[in-house]
Amino acid sequence: MTKWAMVIDQQKCVGCGACIIACKNENNLSEGVNWSYKLTETVGVFPHVRYHYTPTLCNHCENAPCVRGCPTRAMYKLDNGITMHDPKKCIGCRYCIANCPYGVIFYNWRRPNEQWENKDVLIPGCTSSPAEMVEKTGGSCSPYSNPERGTTLPESRPLGVVEKCTFCDHRVVRGLLPYCVEACPADARIFGDLDDPDSTVSKLLGKFKPRRLREHLGTEPHVFYIRSFNPGSYTQSKGEIS
Repeated sequence: MTKWAMVIDQQKCVGCGACIIACKNENNLSEGVNWSYKLTETVGVFPHVRYHYTPTLCNHCENAPCVRGCPTRAMYKLDNGITMHDPKKCIGCRYCIANCPYGVIFYNWRRPNEQWENKDVLIPGCTSSPAEMVEKTGGSCSPYSNPERGTTLPESRPLGVVEKCTFCDHRVVRGLLPYCVEACPADARIFGDLDDPDSTVSKLLGKFKPRRLREHLGTEPHVFYIRSFNPGSYTQSKGEIS
């Protein structure tokens, strides 16, 4: 049986944030909600300083605490290992947020994309209101909303429910990679079947010693990190002219 997992190669990740932007665009996320994000660590003493980046997202844990703690079964597991959320069953109790040790579940305190419902015109007869812009561009919740997200979840989740990364399940079901993987310019994110010994994910986990965030808690995350950033040991310069 397929078990989807992601490997993040920290030797390749430069912290550019392309995954964060791609995720927000693909999943119609509102301001302040980041299903994909990163932890930034500053190492060294100025001027000899380096930045280490650890990309974060839902770990789609095998033993997911958010699933165990959900009283309405709004948070649940698919057979392929993806942890999903049903906003129709969600009562906004936020037990999943309290139980998640990774801080990757978000609660909609405001109606998502509500700024695009504004009908006020800045310059009458010259500019369009946000609501008119949405209508003219054919969007639903915003001018740049992605209708494909609506195939397995609402395009924009409502007020008073939680939401989180789904490994782009709406793309995976059509044989496509999660959009953060597609958007990574350094190919630092690798997605595949953990149960397939011939998959790139399995080969990388066999070649490099992987680590997982807070794996001592027994959650069995399906997001693995390999290698680490190595700036090189040579003295940097712009070269010379003889």
